[in-house]
Amino acid sequence: MNITLSSELIINKPCFMECRDGCAACCIYLSISSPIPGMPNGKQAGVRCIHLSDDLKCTIFTSPDRPKVCDGFKPEKLFCGETAQEAYSILAGLEGIKIQH
Repeated sequence: MNITLSSELIINKPCFMECRDGCAACCIYLSISSPIPGMPNGKQAGVRCIHLSDDLKCTIFTSPDRPKVCDGFKPEKLFCGETAQEAYSILAGLEGIKIQH
């Protein structure tokens, strides 16, 4: 059964998109339980990954040490919304974190 959320989003039919420059919501708001180089216990939701550069780029993006969960996360409008701010709200909400706007 497909449930229409909007004219673009249908559950079970992802709407993949290009990763948005200057966002990095997934590198900040999602928890990671697997080890990350320099973060052997993973990272808690709402904690900035230590591999996130000042310009919000992953410094281990092409490294074989990049966690599989990071490699497997693909941006899509359901999670990333239309703006970085919307992505922060969506992903923080999924992790049960309230953020200040």
